[in-house]
This record gives sequence, C-alpha cells and structure tokens, in this order.
Amino acid sequence: MKHEVGISWKEDMAFEAEVNGHKIMLDADEKVGGKNLGPRPKPFMLTALAGCTAMDVISILKKMRVTPDNFDVKVSGELSEEHPKVYTSMHITYQFWGEDLPMEKLEKAINLSQDRYCGVSAIYKKALPITSSIEVNPESK
Repeated sequence: MKHEVGISWKEDMAFEAEVNGHKIMLDADEKVGGKNLGPRPKPFMLTALAGCTAMDVISILKKMRVTPDNFDVKVSGELSEEHPKVYTSMHITYQFWGEDLPMEKLEKAINLSQDRYCGVSAIYKKALPITSSIEVNPESK
C-alpha cells in the first residue's frame, strides 16, 4: 500500500493540499511572506499523532464497552532553537469526561494505541521521545 498527497501553489506562501479527497490550505505567517490563509505544515505532525491515537483509543474503548461522554486528545511538541527547527519531544494528553470510566481500561486502550496500533506514534518514537498523561473529568472543556 502506498499513500500519496500533493500540494499546489496558490499565491505567495499559500499551498492547497489534497488529502483523501479533502482540500486543506497551508500558508505561512504574514511576517515571512504569507497571508495566514491556513495552518503551517509542522503542526500537522502533531495533528497526525493526535488523530491516529484518538481514533485507536476510542475504537478500543468501544470494544471494551466503555463510552466516555467526551474525549479530547492534545499533543504538544517542543521545538529546537536552531534551524532546521525540529520537534525534540512530544507529549500527548488524553482527556476523558464521564461517569464510571475505569482507569485500567483507559490506560490499556492508550497503551495498545501507543505500543501496537498507532503507526504515526511508531514512526515518531524512532526520532524523539513521546510521553503521555491522562485526565479524567478535567475542569476545562
């Protein structure tokens, strides 16, 4: 199996990507010649990790008959100071809301995602450390 994406230059620093039939605009900040018409490319690395592990976790929890009221995943990445600026580490925060959410099942679903199913996590772990934390019913939503 092979995946392929393409981007087309629109103007200045703006490019339109097509991914799985969906169009996404990428652009640079105004101070470097863009018009801020869309997100920068690098944060999509964080988005890819968040989406991959979130889909795994919710799928695994459904099989365990655990259904949170709400579920969010946040990924932060530490950038190096020098060019090329790269992520040197990432942290995943899994946030669950609801009643009767057994911590052992939440942890098991997350561990299965991180250690077995999430291909994005698997490849990133070859390049940088990834840590995670779990929050159940956090104040902010």
